[in-house]
Amino acid sequence: MHKSTANTEPGRGNFFEDFHFGQVLHHATPRTITDGDCSLYIALTGSRQPMHCAQPVAHALGYRDRTVDDLLAFHIAFGKTVPDISVNAVANLGYANVKFVRPVYPGDTLSTTSTVIGLKQNSNGANGVVYVHSVSHNQNRQPILEWVRWVMVHKQNTSLPAPATVIPELDAYVAPDTLSIPDFADFHRFETKVTGSQKLWNDYQRSERINHPAGMTVDDSDHTMATRLYQNNARLHFDALMMKDTQFGRRLMYGGHVISLCRALSYDGLENAIGIAAINAGTHSNPCFGGDTIYTWTEVLDCWELPGRQDLGALRLRMVGLKNLPARELQNTHTEQNGRQVYHPNVVLDLDYTVLMPRR
Repeated sequence: MHKSTANTEPGRGNFFEDFHFGQVLHHATPRTITDGDCSLYIALTGSRQPMHCAQPVAHALGYRDRTVDDLLAFHIAFGKTVPDISVNAVANLGYANVKFVRPVYPGDTLSTTSTVIGLKQNSNGANGVVYVHSVSHNQNRQPILEWVRWVMVHKQNTSLPAPATVIPELDAYVAPDTLSIPDFADFHRFETKVTGSQKLWNDYQRSERINHPAGMTVDDSDHTMATRLYQNNARLHFDALMMKDTQFGRRLMYGGHVISLCRALSYDGLENAIGIAAINAGTHSNPCFGGDTIYTWTEVLDCWELPGRQDLGALRLRMVGLKNLPARELQNTHTEQNGRQVYHPNVVLDLDYTVLMPRR
C-alpha cells in the first residue's frame, strides 16, 4: 500500500499522475468547529434547521447541545482533502455512500484520511478521474463522516503512461437499516411549532414533487467567503487569472456550496427534515458562477420506516438545483442534444440524499 509523500514544491498539490491505487493520504490541519463557524454558515446560506439553530430544541430531543449543520461538517471535513486530492481539479464530479455517522457539536475537532479506490485516465490524456474513500474522525477518534467522491484532475506530465483503469462498484443508495441514528435521541417529543409546519414523515408520498418557492442570488464574495470557511483551497474557486484562460473564463462556485444553498432553500416544504442521514449519489451537472440565482425542487423517491423506531422515518429525496430558472418552470432535468440525453443547461445539481423526519 502506498503512503502519501510530501511534494517538494510548496502548494503544488497532486496531479493525476501522482495518484496510485490503494494510496493513503493523511490530510493536514485538523479543524475545531466553533460557534462562530456555525453563525457564519447561517449568514452565507440562510440555513434554518432548528436542530442546528436552537439549543433548547436539541436538548428536548436528547442531544447534549445544538448540532453543527450536517453540510457544514461535511464541507469542513471535505475541505481537509482538497490540498491533496483536488487542488488541481478540473471539476468535482460526484459523490456516493456519504454517511453521517455521529452528531458533530461546536467544539469538536475533525481530522480526515482518504484512500484512492479508483483511477481512470481520460482519452485526451490531459487529465483523469480519481476516486477516493474518505473518513473524518472527531477528537476522540470516533468516525463522524465517510464518503466516496470522484474528481477530474489535471495531468502535469502528459507523456507519462496511463495507470491501470479501476472503477469502484458503488451501491445505488445507503440502505435504511444502515443509517446511523443516536440511541439517545427521542423524537416523540418533537414539537412542530418550532418549524412552523405540521407536515411530518407520514404526510409525504412517493413521486411527490415540491417546487420550493424561494431563490437566492449568490455574489462572488458570498461563495468565495463560504469556500474559505470550508478551507477548500481548490484554485478553480479562487484564482481568477488562472480561470480566465479556461473554457469557463471565470472562477467556479464550489459545488458543495451549491448543495448547501439548495438545502437551505428546500426548508420551505421540508421544514421538519431534522437532519441528513446519507447522500446516496450526486452530480454537479453544470457550473455555477457569482451572480447566478439558485432555485430548487425536490422529488420524494421513497418513504422508509426505520427498524425499531416509531418516532422517526426516513425520506429518500432527489434534490435538483437550478440556476437562473425558477423550479416551477422546468419539468425535466434532461434535454436532447445531438441525439442523446444531457442535463438541461440550467440544472446545476442532481442530488440523491436521505433525511430523517419525525413521524406521528
